[in-house]
Amino acid sequence: MDISKWLDQKEFAGIDVSQIVLPDDLANDDVPDETIYYKEINTCGILCTGSHPFSTVERFGHWYYSRGRDKEAGPHTTKSQWRLFTRDKDRAIKIAKSHIEKD
Repeated sequence: MDISKWLDQKEFAGIDVSQIVLPDDLANDDVPDETIYYKEINTCGILCTGSHPFSTVERFGHWYYSRGRDKEAGPHTTKSQWRLFTRDKDRAIKIAKSHIEKD
């Protein structure tokens, strides 16, 4: 089963899927149809293994998955990852940009 069908089933069952956590097997096995937006703040360089702030929007069928990590003081972040599933492309992009561009 793919992410889009799984989300449809959960929504049909009356579950709010906007903040749902994907099962590990589904999250690791399904690749997005496209990545619509991606921005990372990495002042360290490509060899750094620290967790950097980022925002992305990926499309899975008719669902958009907005996710990322917010900025903290300094180049790395310890904040947990935020996420949002929506069928509204513009909302997904707006949310992703607001998380990475805030001061």
